[in-house]
Amino acid sequence: MTARRTVAAPEITTPPVAARPAARTTNEDVRQQNLAAVLQLVHGAGATSRSEIGAHTGLNRSTVTGLVQELLDLQLVRETAVKPTGRAGRPSLGVAAEDRVVALSVSADPHAVSVALVGLGGAVHSRVRHDLAKPPSPRRFVQVASSLVAGMRADIDRHYRLVGAGVAVPGLVDHGGTVLLAPSLGWRRENMAHRLADALGIEVRVGNDASVGAMAETRFGIGRDIDNVLYLSGSMNGIGGGLVLDGALLRGTSGFAGEFGHTVVNTSGALCSCGRRGCLQVEVHPAKVLALLGRRGLDEDELDIELGLVRDPVILAEVARQVDVLSVALTNFVNAFAPQMVVLSGYLGVLLATSRERLSAAVRIHPVGAEGRTVRLERAHMRSHLMQIAPAELAFESLLNDPVSRAPAV
Repeated sequence: MTARRTVAAPEITTPPVAARPAARTTNEDVRQQNLAAVLQLVHGAGATSRSEIGAHTGLNRSTVTGLVQELLDLQLVRETAVKPTGRAGRPSLGVAAEDRVVALSVSADPHAVSVALVGLGGAVHSRVRHDLAKPPSPRRFVQVASSLVAGMRADIDRHYRLVGAGVAVPGLVDHGGTVLLAPSLGWRRENMAHRLADALGIEVRVGNDASVGAMAETRFGIGRDIDNVLYLSGSMNGIGGGLVLDGALLRGTSGFAGEFGHTVVNTSGALCSCGRRGCLQVEVHPAKVLALLGRRGLDEDELDIELGLVRDPVILAEVARQVDVLSVALTNFVNAFAPQMVVLSGYLGVLLATSRERLSAAVRIHPVGAEGRTVRLERAHMRSHLMQIAPAELAFESLLNDPVSRAPAV
């Protein structure tokens, strides 16, 4: 790794004239956009034939051939066999994202720090986790993450081309990578992108865990090819979400869009970490259900099984209460944003599995103009795999949008 040097700037008595980059021609601009479209397609869809690329992008055969060749030269894609179509003849040679182009996927959690090495196309090459007795301070988080990455470094340098790192945090994160507030971690106004970039010596991007989860679920999961998706995730850390409108993740001012957990659903309810009462994330929370079950912690799949076997009327009544509160919130969100699909992840996915008919009826019947609209209510498909790859999408974003200038060195 090249050491960083700080060079003192010369003293200037007159204002410098900023150098203007050469203007791109329209053709160059269009080509860059087309390259991005092809790379994004194979990144999310997997091995794709050239004819399928043409059908998805609307580009003619010769244009697709040229774009694919350029991406092959950049070593961002590779040729591979595509799935059999059932037709006679030789299997078609398709194009897949080059999974040796990788990003680090880092997750901050009150009980653990996880790091995965993820390739283009969503391939998880390796994953390590360090369990914690208590929520880490920002300094401790950087120490642990750096140590985990150091253990991977020799393998990365030998076999892969590293783009950067993405970090998912359960809290408010601005565009610059500063965690303004993460109550479950006890962090406030910490520039984690800067801290971790200094420690690792690579570019780091930080985002809210639910927002990056929405990005990954719509790219690789049940929301793929759906233009308007409302994604909500629930856990012990609270409820967060993301909103994809017309194919783009809604970020809002400073990147704070999607804080659905702080929607007030009961003005006389329990006190939330934000200072208000009755927020969705305190009214719909696994803690009370786990306490009634006599369990301290269960993962999503274990809780699925437990609730499927429950016959205790007290537990069933609490689950029903939370489902009813969630249905009111979902109806409001559907009225506000008119998504084609609502995707529920984590604890909210468990509630959907236990009470699909009840929740589906509310989302189908109660929205304004329901007679003329169809809203699909689905459970996230990626489950525990989601947060292994979702943070890496932050690191891949620049490359996917501009393959030529952002391709890592060969």
